[in-house]
Amino acid sequence: MINPQPIDAENGTYNRVEEIPASMGRAQHAVQTEETFGRRLARLRKEAGYSQRSLAAEIGISNRMVAYYEAQTEHPPAHLLTPIADALSLSVDQLLGRAPVSKRKAPQNERLIRQLRQVEKLPPRARQSVLEHIDALVSKHRNGG
Repeated sequence: MINPQPIDAENGTYNRVEEIPASMGRAQHAVQTEETFGRRLARLRKEAGYSQRSLAAEIGISNRMVAYYEAQTEHPPAHLLTPIADALSLSVDQLLGRAPVSKRKAPQNERLIRQLRQVEKLPPRARQSVLEHIDALVSKHRNGG
């Protein structure tokens, strides 16, 4: 493989040039355009049902920083890779584009999913109280209440 050559250093996109074996005919070069980290982050965030603001709240940064990572930088924030990947239910390799991401169905109620993630972070007693309330409501409505 030949080293990648930048095609647009400002946007951080690269062409990956691969040599096609001579056994497949005359030696040629195939060019594939790679997705920047920012574009990948935006796409994965949307597929997971997050707004910039809700992802920022989930990982503890400002929504302006999420917007910056999606649009202005070609370098992923090393200290945030794991929290971002966890919030998006991905591996760091998937977030970086080094492993494939399987298509997944978007959650039916994104707000509910985000709230449940917040409930998971509560202390055990508070979490138990929330779960008891949910159980009571579900039971009430299941029984025609």
